Amino acid sequence: MNSQLQNNAKMIRTRFAPSPTGFLHIGGARTALFNWLLAKRHGGEFLLRIEDTDRARSTQDAIDAILDGLSWMGLDWTGDAISQFARATRHAEVAYALLEGGHAFKCYCSPDEVQALRDEAFAAGRALRSPWRDRDPADAPADTAFTVRFKAPDTDVLLEDAVQGQVRWAAKEFDDLILLRSDGNPTYNLAVVVDDHDMEITHIVRGDDHLVNAGRQSQIYDAMGWDRPVFAHVPLIHGQDGKKLSKRHGALGAEAYRDMGYLPEGLRNYLLRLGWSHGDQELFSDAEAIAAFDLAGLNKAPARMDIDKLNHINGHHLARADDARLVELVMPFLDGLEDRIPQVDITQERLLAAMPALKSRAATLEELAGQSYFLLKPRPFRIEGKAAKPLKDDEARARLYRLFTELGHVKAWTEDALSNALKEFAEAEEVGFGKIGQPLRAALTGGAPAPDLALVMTLIGRDEALARIKDQMTPATPA
Repeated sequence: MNSQLQNNAKMIRTRFAPSPTGFLHIGGARTALFNWLLAKRHGGEFLLRIEDTDRARSTQDAIDAILDGLSWMGLDWTGDAISQFARATRHAEVAYALLEGGHAFKCYCSPDEVQALRDEAFAAGRALRSPWRDRDPADAPADTAFTVRFKAPDTDVLLEDAVQGQVRWAAKEFDDLILLRSDGNPTYNLAVVVDDHDMEITHIVRGDDHLVNAGRQSQIYDAMGWDRPVFAHVPLIHGQDGKKLSKRHGALGAEAYRDMGYLPEGLRNYLLRLGWSHGDQELFSDAEAIAAFDLAGLNKAPARMDIDKLNHINGHHLARADDARLVELVMPFLDGLEDRIPQVDITQERLLAAMPALKSRAATLEELAGQSYFLLKPRPFRIEGKAAKPLKDDEARARLYRLFTELGHVKAWTEDALSNALKEFAEAEEVGFGKIGQPLRAALTGGAPAPDLALVMTLIGRDEALARIKDQMTPATPA
């Protein structure tokens, strides 16, 4: 056995075994997360196997996309990723061991014969049984290609599943499964069993679309005299309409959520609650998730994607993230803003100072970039449309001039001092605060989203704030 696959059989070992399709599907990300958490909870190991036997789709780019997605998600695995294709010789070895043990046989049926037998079996309400399962191998035609088929037992198949409970299939439901194709290549169910056994996988958490496969695979485990792993088949993720998640429901790859501005810890927390529960707790740190995760918390009912809940959970983690890290992460999202100051050092300095105030106002990095735009707009602003309306009135401009003068006398440029100065100015002018706030906001932000005005002026600083106001005063006439 490959030394990479050897380990203490008593250690809990889980695995994630994706087929390379070009990205890490969000459902696959959840499967990987559950297996990762189970291993972490018990001090075990989480392994990665790439099921790359479909050579047409298994490009290096597709494999790299999965590895990148898992790495971004923070789901680290033990050792190197294992290639299923590279183990084809080992799979064939087990097929011939089953053949020698009387649990498999060579089938010489042609494709047309197989189809006729399948049609006949379907009409009789049972699965295909090959006539070669009980035929003397000496009767085999010379120089004829054959497949190696598993001799399906004539007894019911019983599976104890950690999520689905006890599942039973009648013997007639399972056909004589092909183990090796006529070209000698192994089939999926054989390869999976052999790999999981050799990798000493103790627990398999995966989608319930694999439940029937678990029944077939259990037969192979039993025939080889191998211990079955603990199976836990979770319902697939559904869209908001209650139907199986598909491309029409929106972005499906983990990298798409990254590109929309979600944090990996936010997506981990959301996916954790998508089919698993721990009382009424919704928000989890990684340490809390690892300490709480168990198979008993997995739900039988399908979970539904809910972007509003994802935004809520991600916003929670965004508000608690390190400020310097957020500055680095938000920078690419600022590239999409039409007009901003070009100096990276000024941008980062302003963002870092403002981050404690801004990060709790956004659900995603994309929103955070939008909330940060007022800091980065280059002067003088081009204020157009609805945002410019408060500045079109001569009296508003004149009042802005007077406010400019008062603000110039503020000694402590703090949020509290500025807030008091604005209130006192509104009282002195004998007008509602809106008469002050609307033109001032337009002058300070140019219509971009921003927090309270006193905080805006604090974040951009005295010189920048007064300069922005002054830009909008002309051609006002002081009253």
